Amino acid sequence: MNLQSNDFELFELPVGFALDRAQLDERWKALQREVHPDRHAAADAQTQRQAMQWSVRINEAYQRLKDPLQRAAYLCELHGAPIQAENNTAMPAAFLMQQMEWREALDDATTAAQLDDMADEVAAARQRMLADLQQTADVQRDWPALAGQVRALMFVERFARDVSGRLDQLGQ
Repeated sequence: MNLQSNDFELFELPVGFALDRAQLDERWKALQREVHPDRHAAADAQTQRQAMQWSVRINEAYQRLKDPLQRAAYLCELHGAPIQAENNTAMPAAFLMQQMEWREALDDATTAAQLDDMADEVAAARQRMLADLQQTADVQRDWPALAGQVRALMFVERFARDVSGRLDQLGQ
């Protein structure tokens, strides 16, 4: 193992959006068993420090790979197409119109049923977007397009959190 390996190499997975979650989880457990700091508690300070570095590195990689949005963003970074969400907010007009309609609907929603319907609609859109991410990453291998899709999904996930927050306010 090498601290400089990319996350996919570290977990011995093919580089791509689609992955076997059970395989990822099993490899994470195996890696943690191997390097967990508790296993090296009786070792010298340098070995303990290295175990801690490895444990942190493995956990960070695991968190990145298990989350589809983070995994897609990481693939973009690996292939030279950084997300740059804070600098690049350009979106297609149709997507922006959908976002405005959703925001207005959220502002107008007064019942849990309305918010539940909205949450269902957003969840369905998210699933479609994830399927598009997989197609763009694993079939087309179009990293700049993937970066744009990741930025769009970031908007959708933020909106989903806002809907969930409103549901919480209504006591759901």
